[in-house]
Amino acid sequence: MYDLVIIGGGIAGFGAAMYAGRMQLKTLLLAEARGGTILLAPFVENYPGFGRLTGAELFKKIERHAEEYSTEVKNEKAVEIEKNKGKFIIKTGEKTYESKTVLLATGTELRKLNVHGEKEFEGKGVHYCALCDGFFYKDKIVGVVGGSDSAAKEALLLSQWAKKVYIIYRKEKIRAEPVITERIMKNKKIEIINNTDVVEIKGDKFVTDVILDKAHKGNKEFKLDGLFIDIGRIPLSDLAKKLGVKTNKKEEIITDKESKTNIPYIFAAGDVTNSEYKQAVTGVAEGVRAVFSAYEYIKHNRT
Repeated sequence: MYDLVIIGGGIAGFGAAMYAGRMQLKTLLLAEARGGTILLAPFVENYPGFGRLTGAELFKKIERHAEEYSTEVKNEKAVEIEKNKGKFIIKTGEKTYESKTVLLATGTELRKLNVHGEKEFEGKGVHYCALCDGFFYKDKIVGVVGGSDSAAKEALLLSQWAKKVYIIYRKEKIRAEPVITERIMKNKKIEIINNTDVVEIKGDKFVTDVILDKAHKGNKEFKLDGLFIDIGRIPLSDLAKKLGVKTNKKEEIITDKESKTNIPYIFAAGDVTNSEYKQAVTGVAEGVRAVFSAYEYIKHNRT
């Protein structure tokens, strides 16, 4: 019997695992894979105390910190959670684990553009990670679909290699942090195409063109060597919903200020929740909050 089972191997999950270890809770972290979407971040500059580093570097620091304590980590995927007589049964294939409390830090998956040609050219000009694949576009022309802070950072990273980067965004203005927006505007390699969608991706063996829903400089067919898609994430909340945890219209898990869900002793943290700010620092904070909430319950119900 565990005090706490954390489901999810991203930065929120491992941040919570570190704190659970400090609180001397008997804790198990279940993760099919470690790292989560923070691994895709080309740089992180807004995590207090660390200055500038990559998402992978930040995750490694938090992972190592968690491993300093006695938390167990198993590379297993949780497939079902059942509530039974005041405890939770967590199933991972043929194995089962029992816990007094559960923290859902299941994160998100990349949202696809879902246009003709996207699947066909995935890895052949269509990409979802500039840090992973941007180097292959040295002196090439690339596009970034999306207008978030994350998409803007992708464009900045790509500009280190590509000779030209187009941000193609469906709205009037990109939504990056002011300092990131300022860098975009000062970068002569980057051009923003606003109020425009990509409706088709074309090519031969590799991407050669995209089709826009509006003409740009008189033509809807737009030549690109590569297209990087960053249009948001889909919350991985199916496990929670099967248990009866409430979600909002975006399928994000609804939590309160103590990271509690509608089901007692089920907590949630990170990008899977309805928190407005999807940042590493806020996800870790939510995980820590959940651990404190779990600790208060367990402290008064020790057996």
